[in-house]
Amino acid sequence: MDDDVFAKPARARVLGGLDEIDRDVWDGLANPSDLPYSPFLSWDFLEAVEHTQCACIETGWAPRHLILENEAGDALAAAPLYLKSHSQGEYVFDHSWADAFERAGGRYYPKLLCAVPFTPVPGRRLLAPTPSLRASLLDAIASAARQFGVSSAHVNFIEAEDWELAGAHDYLQRTDQQFMWRNEGYESFDDFLASLASRKRKALRKERAAAQDGVDIVHLSGDELTEEHWDAFFEFYLNTGARKWGSPYLNREFFALLHERLREKCLMVMARSEGRWIAGALHLIGGDALYGRYWGRVEERPFLHFELCYYQAIDIAIERGLARVEAGAQGSHKMARGYIPTPTYSAHWIANPGLRAALEDYLERERDAVAYEIEALSEMTPFKKGGA
Repeated sequence: MDDDVFAKPARARVLGGLDEIDRDVWDGLANPSDLPYSPFLSWDFLEAVEHTQCACIETGWAPRHLILENEAGDALAAAPLYLKSHSQGEYVFDHSWADAFERAGGRYYPKLLCAVPFTPVPGRRLLAPTPSLRASLLDAIASAARQFGVSSAHVNFIEAEDWELAGAHDYLQRTDQQFMWRNEGYESFDDFLASLASRKRKALRKERAAAQDGVDIVHLSGDELTEEHWDAFFEFYLNTGARKWGSPYLNREFFALLHERLREKCLMVMARSEGRWIAGALHLIGGDALYGRYWGRVEERPFLHFELCYYQAIDIAIERGLARVEAGAQGSHKMARGYIPTPTYSAHWIANPGLRAALEDYLERERDAVAYEIEALSEMTPFKKGGA
């Protein structure tokens, strides 16, 4: 696909898949050497989601990646962009917007979405080295929405600086929160525990002891990972998906390709009892963060979820000198485990003036509510007074 429909100074090209652009060209924009590496923005990850048909037109994720080029055809900027026929797998919820617009006689779907499929990880979405190019990307996304005749364009889990930029370019601004663990220079898990109030410190020690009772916990990465581990993990993943959302988004082929391309960035924390794998959590390693992505189990054990997803992740981050652990969307229960409320941002271009006006009023009140909740929760963290 080569829709050359945008104005100068940069020519915009729309791709029907990541296989239409050179891997090194994409990664040069997505993961430049002067910024922390994000596995989710890499060509290897995004193309794997498409190659295995997890994100494709049949699943409601038709790739429409946007590239800005100069007259010589050199790529200047990029954005992972999808034409969506639903709002599943996004973690920034606009189902009520769609329902209200369609009740009023409008057509909300399809829409454009700039995001990493099935991945609520905040970070770069406008892949360009300068604010002016990122502004051009925002304008090009809105122009694409007009050209395609869709209701809206959304940029999910955008960085705060680019969120402000989007607000100046006719995008509505939305906030939410996630719970993240921050590494304050801890040298060990006990060092982290020392920063907590006494009662919370004792509670965490009891949870870890209960979770580890009769269970072997191992960390596997790179060539340590085998088909046996991935097969066991995929069973856990399917179990969790069936319980939570009915139909898991990713297939076994995706995890096989993830192993082939990014196994050095994968860190699997597995629990074994009596020679049998009973639970596992898959983390991806970034340049400055550990990302907890998928968890599952086939046997219920007290606090094992907290151990594999949160406490082991803290151990790993301290050992590797990573600045934070991002453990995914939602879950205020994470706060008692040292994960603190952190704002997240999204930006929304709305074509219909009536829908835009209604959402603008709603989002203003929602931002106030989110800010109030973050402030209130921040007073309830498990840390000692004067700590994190």
